[in-house]
Amino acid sequence: MSQKMTEFVPLNICVLTVSDTRSFDNDTSGQKLTDGLTEAGHVLHDRQLIKDDVYHMRAVVSQWVHDTQAQVVLITGGTGFSGRDSTPEAILPILDKEVTGFGELFRQISYEEIGGSTIQSRAFAGLANKTLIFCVPGSTGACNTAWEKIIKAQLSSLTRPCNFVGQLT
Repeated sequence: MSQKMTEFVPLNICVLTVSDTRSFDNDTSGQKLTDGLTEAGHVLHDRQLIKDDVYHMRAVVSQWVHDTQAQVVLITGGTGFSGRDSTPEAILPILDKEVTGFGELFRQISYEEIGGSTIQSRAFAGLANKTLIFCVPGSTGACNTAWEKIIKAQLSSLTRPCNFVGQLT
């Protein structure tokens, strides 16, 4: 059971953008997540941008999961149904536990914003080696929705009745 915390606990967070077309210059989604986590008081531990390749994703995320300083991984991109979208296929096998409610809640909130198109989102989250991983679509709007309406609060030790910080520290 996680202990109750009365002070904000900053977490070390990694951001991974999965895209065959973006660069750091035009990666508005990865930048949104980076800005959001730093504005919330967390620490950007590492940030990378890679092509949509199952084995490259697994290598990068496995390295972060093995890094005892990295506590959270935010992945944007590769969660749709188009040709090379393969984030779920890359990341789900390395999870110890899946946070099934995250994908469900994300799609419910997204429905309010984009209607039935949200059914094509394969957003998900889980825990691997005490590292929390969130995988969200590559659009900046989806990253904003996921961060502002779900992830930000769940990474705050002040959120009640529960949050993930006690599982990560």
